[in-house]
Amino acid sequence: MHKGVAYPGEHAAIIDQRTWGNAHAVMAEPAHRRGAATRAQIPALLKGLIFGPNARPMSPSHTRRRGRIYRYYVTREAIADGYDTCAVTSVPAADVEGAVLDHVQKLLAAPELVARTWATAKREGEDAITELEVTVLLADFATVWNELFPAEQARIIQLLVERVDVQQDALEVRVRTEGLASLVAELRRDAKRLAA
Repeated sequence: MHKGVAYPGEHAAIIDQRTWGNAHAVMAEPAHRRGAATRAQIPALLKGLIFGPNARPMSPSHTRRRGRIYRYYVTREAIADGYDTCAVTSVPAADVEGAVLDHVQKLLAAPELVARTWATAKREGEDAITELEVTVLLADFATVWNELFPAEQARIIQLLVERVDVQQDALEVRVRTEGLASLVAELRRDAKRLAA
């Protein structure tokens, strides 16, 4: 269109009408809805729990290359001030999530944590529970983890992990003992329901 007058195009269309329509349908949807749909499809196990070297939160992010999704957590400092302003700008999501899961699974088997979890569970009303039962429930949970849906895994990590601090050469994971006690209570109820 030029000065209010439409002129027919003289070249072949670059994209077909169907692709054009699909693109406009996507753009017609509000950006916050598109973002929410993308975030729902791409799990971020440590969202809200992971912090960079400066104790500022890290945000889940991703990129697509050749049809493959690469997930990572990026420091807010890098986003706001530039990637050259901080020692740790981003970490691969799979690596840091795997390290946190390994840490949590090792803790689930640690005798001192089992004893603390048992004491907390008894204090929170699980009177008849034994230390052996807590040990077995936590060990069984470690084997079931991979069969859980991502949303359930994220819920459990939110229950178990208080905070993850990423440093240039270290990763510190703080676990919630009361979260372990809640998990034990859930596992115990599920085991009783399955046995009935």
